[in-house]
This record gives sequence, C-alpha cells and structure tokens, in this order.
Amino acid sequence: MRVLIATDAWRPQINGVVRSLERMFEAAPDFGVTAQMLTPEGFRQVGLPSYPDIRIALASQQQVARRIAEFGPDHIHIATEGPIGWLTRAVCLAQKRTFTTSYHTRFPQYVAARWPIPESWSYRFLRRFHAPAAGVMVSTATVEAELRDHGFEHILRWGRGVDLSLFHPRAASVLDLPRPIFLSVGRVAVEKNLEAFLSLRLPGSKVVVGDGPALADLKRAFPEAHFLGSREGEELAAIYASSDVFVFPSLTDTFGIVLLEAAASGLPVAAFPVQGPSDVFAGSNAAVLHEDLRQAALSALRLSREAGPELAARHSWQSSAEQFYGHIRRAAQGAATRPAPVQNVTAFASARGGEANGRARSPA
Repeated sequence: MRVLIATDAWRPQINGVVRSLERMFEAAPDFGVTAQMLTPEGFRQVGLPSYPDIRIALASQQQVARRIAEFGPDHIHIATEGPIGWLTRAVCLAQKRTFTTSYHTRFPQYVAARWPIPESWSYRFLRRFHAPAAGVMVSTATVEAELRDHGFEHILRWGRGVDLSLFHPRAASVLDLPRPIFLSVGRVAVEKNLEAFLSLRLPGSKVVVGDGPALADLKRAFPEAHFLGSREGEELAAIYASSDVFVFPSLTDTFGIVLLEAAASGLPVAAFPVQGPSDVFAGSNAAVLHEDLRQAALSALRLSREAGPELAARHSWQSSAEQFYGHIRRAAQGAATRPAPVQNVTAFASARGGEANGRARSPA
C-alpha cells in the first residue's frame, strides 16, 4: 500500500507533530506500507507571521497535484491545516479521493491567545477543513469530546508514543546547577504559557529547553532562568534525566509528547489539570495536577521516580503506528466498497458546495 502523508510541519521544525509523523514514516514498512511525505520542501517558502522560523509553502494546486501523481498513492493522509494541507485537500476533492486527516493543534485557543478572534470562528474554519475526511484522527478522549461538541464527525483515536531506548533514567547528571532543578521543554511561544512557570517562587533552578518567538523576551524578563535552546537526541534525554521535576504550564496542548519523554526519564511532572496532562496521567502517580502550579511543582518533588517509566512503558510508537495505519487501511477499504462516483462532476460538486468526496482513485 502506498500512503502519502501531507504536512506543513516538518524539519527543521522541532515539535510534537513532526516527531509523530517522523515515527509514522519510519514505521511504515512494518505495516506493509510505502510512505512518502509531502512537505514544504521543494516549494518556495515564506516565514509564518509571528513565527519566522516556521516556513510555509507558497505552492499551487497544480504543483501539489503533480507531486501526488508522481507518487501514485493508494491513500492520502492530511496532517495539518496549513497551505500544504488545504492544497492537498483541494486535489483530493477534485479527484474524488478518499482521505483522512488529523487534529494536532488547538488552533482556536492558540489564535485567541494572540489576537481577539472568537474561538467559534476558528472552529468553524477547522470544521470545514476536516468535514470531507473519511476520518479525523485525535490523540485523546478529551480532544475527541471537545471536537464532537463543536460539530466534528468521523473521529478516530490515534495515540502517541515515546522512545524508551532513548528516554530512560540515568545515573549521571549533565546539569551542574543548584537543586532542585525544575525543567520545561517545548516551543518557546506565548501559547505555551511559559511565563506561568518562570514567574513561580521555587527553590533551586529553572531550566527551559527549546526555541521560539518568545525566547528573547523571556530571557530579558527572567534572567535568573537557564535557557538552553533547542536540544535533541541523547543530549535532550540526559537533560530530562538530570532534572528533578518537569513543569508543563501549557493550557492548550492536545497531548504533549514531552510529558511522556519526561515520565520515561523518571521525572515527576507538575501541570495544570487540563486536557493533555489529565489524559496522559489519568490514574497515575507520576504527576501532580493542580490549579496552583507552584504547589504542584513542590509536591511533585515528593513523588517516586519509578512511576513515570511504568506509565511510559504503556505508550509505544509501535502501537501508535498500528492505530495510524489501521485507520488508513480501513478508510481505503471503505472507499473501495463504495459505489462509483457520480459522473457529472460539475453538477455533483455544485450540489455539495464544491466539496464533493467519493471513492479514492490513484492517478497512477
């Protein structure tokens, strides 16, 4: 089976979406799949407003259609709602291809944090994007319930994982700082609510790993904190294991892969009792979730470092990929058993407001 994964989020970006898609791409052969990524690479690009380090594609529908035809996929999965996502969606609708999508980012809340735009407007925009999909993949039960409340349909569960061979407890420390060490990892941007962490009165040291548009401002506002920039691989894993508490101040993440990385590293977690942390740590003793983030951070110091690895062991990338490609196969099989699409494409599209969808057909 040939699967094309279309995404606006890709290297050199470092975030949960990219990590998840990289893992799905790497796991494809295990499930009898030949996967190819359709990303901004190879197109003219421009920096995203307020996120200049994130490059988005300036492509045409014809260019995207050409890339799709060259690969000849049996199924297309659209991972993001950016230009690549919208153009791929347009090609799928024009060619009457069945496709799936995924919902990674709570854009309504992100947008509202930056501009005075009602969340209902953003949800209407996102609902229109995902409506023609055979399935919309989400990471947790909380996200599923939230989207259903906003009129989304055909929702499928796709969990996330953690690399236990990389993230695990370690005896040696790579951080020579006053203890306890409170760590936060992720994109340094306003929607991550890092100020809530950095403004806490806590003993020891505060460490932030990550880069983003808010980095310079936060460095000026909190000179006592230690900003280490972007770190990956063994270097990042060693920083996790060298810390004492992982503080996750975000109020808007749909999941937070960094939560599993911290837990796998034996790092107790402190967070607000919101979706993401509540889903990941339900019924676990690996985290303290409290409306008072300072209290949560101090209480987390008393947690056992053994609970996190036990929790993380239940979240493998292999099981995540099994869910992902299972949904895709069922969507493709469902498309193959549907009646042939209406021949009068113009009339059919007009009746459906230009967004008709039908049985998937490979251009190959």
